Amino acid sequence: MSMILIVDDDSNSLWLLQVVLEGRGHHVMLADDGQQALEMASRWLPDVIVTDWNMPRMDGDVLCERLKCYPALALIPVIMTSARPPPLDRSGLWNFFLRKPVDIEALAATVDLLVTKRLGNNSIRSHCGVVPQCRWAPEAVKYWA
Repeated sequence: MSMILIVDDDSNSLWLLQVVLEGRGHHVMLADDGQQALEMASRWLPDVIVTDWNMPRMDGDVLCERLKCYPALALIPVIMTSARPPPLDRSGLWNFFLRKPVDIEALAATVDLLVTKRLGNNSIRSHCGVVPQCRWAPEAVKYWA
């Protein structure tokens, strides 16, 4: 069973996405801001993260930035959602961007696609490059040109 982390400060959005994705056979964890999501991701290593952009404490953009600093979290695919258009200079931080209001079927299909790719890649650790001494040790990552 795949594990999906959904991050949004809107409880109605969390509930809706949880119902849809659990209905498709995924185990779903919920976080209401980026800080909580980062803590949960480091503890449970989800297969996919779906995050809103605008949230208190830590928004989705900063969450994606922080995920890239940890080798164990850097390869988790991320779907960013927002009502505003994404900045082109930051688009390398996430795998897919969906505008709100999100087409639920498109989001669920994207999650399924990312899970299939991630679980089908048995050599996922080999793409990390140098194996860190500790999986929590941050690594300087340059992700923009």
